[in-house]
Amino acid sequence: MPANAGPTKPPIDPVRWQPPPVDPLPDLPSAPLTVVPVPGNAPEDVVVDTDGHIWTGIDDGRILRLSPGGDVSVVTETGGRPLGLAMARDDRLLVCDSPRGLLAVDRRSGAVETLVDEVDSRKLQFCSNAVELADGTIIFTESTSAFTYAHYVGAILEARGRGSLFRRDPDGTVLTVLSGLYFANGVTATADGSALVFAETQGRCLSKLWLTGPDAGTVTPLAVNLPAMPDNLSTGADGRIWCAMVTPVNAVAERLAKGAPLLRKLVWRLPEALQPKPESTVWVVAFDPGSGEVVAGLRTEHPGFGMVTGLVEADGRLWMGSIGARAVAWAELSALTL
Repeated sequence: MPANAGPTKPPIDPVRWQPPPVDPLPDLPSAPLTVVPVPGNAPEDVVVDTDGHIWTGIDDGRILRLSPGGDVSVVTETGGRPLGLAMARDDRLLVCDSPRGLLAVDRRSGAVETLVDEVDSRKLQFCSNAVELADGTIIFTESTSAFTYAHYVGAILEARGRGSLFRRDPDGTVLTVLSGLYFANGVTATADGSALVFAETQGRCLSKLWLTGPDAGTVTPLAVNLPAMPDNLSTGADGRIWCAMVTPVNAVAERLAKGAPLLRKLVWRLPEALQPKPESTVWVVAFDPGSGEVVAGLRTEHPGFGMVTGLVEADGRLWMGSIGARAVAWAELSALTL
């Protein structure tokens, strides 16, 4: 986890906030995990390319490629903190980097191009996740406009809706699609292209932004009052929406959000060791894209892996990334269906 202490820690401006209620989810299987170490810390997201390679980014800025046989190679460095990843139509890797912005990486040469580093004359701070649509439009999230990834706890303690969903058109024009989101995070397109599904980590919900049909341009809920913090998303082969549940609801953090802002300012000044800690578990859920019902998932514990933040289906496996381990992991998809 990134350090949150020290003289460069920015101030926070918290407000009283009422967290959503907690609704339970169905019991999920506890399937065996295969943990694959990587040469670095916190491989936050995982994606698969057309050759079956798994890609991830670690907290020192390196982008890694894992071959189907398990070999790991370093392809490039972003100079920041790579977070959410996506495969682009031109065969490049889209990388959301904090604080560098939305990047594109040539998968063979490692060349890095900056696609978006500011919106409305403001530097992007916390580009979080992205997806490219069929027409070349890229949709991406910014978790908060006030902090970089290094101080993400500050955004949670503030409890302000500073997250956004942006659109980069093929001609390079960047527009704000939605604002006021509570820690905007994962985003993925439904299999039929009719909608985008996006996650609000602090809001503990998944929502659909309709792209086509009579509801085009509107937002409707898909899954709300989640009992854990949703992170990155991906769309499975059958259209199901996979969601990484990074950590269960923290009762202390929820009480702090409802309490006096001054108390959270004091908590922010404490050493990281004394601040509320996220629980490390392995928790992923697949939702039906229409009804929001839970159709598959995994919940277990593993001594070498936890705090899942990214996930992708590949060759009969569900691969997972994490901000709480020096490894990625996978489970057999056949063991995860309810």
